[in-house]
Amino acid sequence: MSKIDPTLAHQAPVEKTEHPDETGQDRKSENRRDAMIILATVAGLALWGGAVALWGIPGLYIPALALVPVIWILLLMVTRG
Repeated sequence: MSKIDPTLAHQAPVEKTEHPDETGQDRKSENRRDAMIILATVAGLALWGGAVALWGIPGLYIPALALVPVIWILLLMVTRG
């Protein structure tokens, strides 16, 4: 026989309410933003792959070398809040 906790037995069930920020429009805009981020990432990788195919090893490391200052700025922005 199991014991029932008397403190939890008297609680009313929690009803899910819809908040204004959980509407379909906000989800659509978030999905569109996420899709654009993924599209930009895939396009960047495709361009980088094309550079490797066209110019070989320099096409691999020169874009990475050029992105070092960008990554530094992004890291500084993230750490400063």
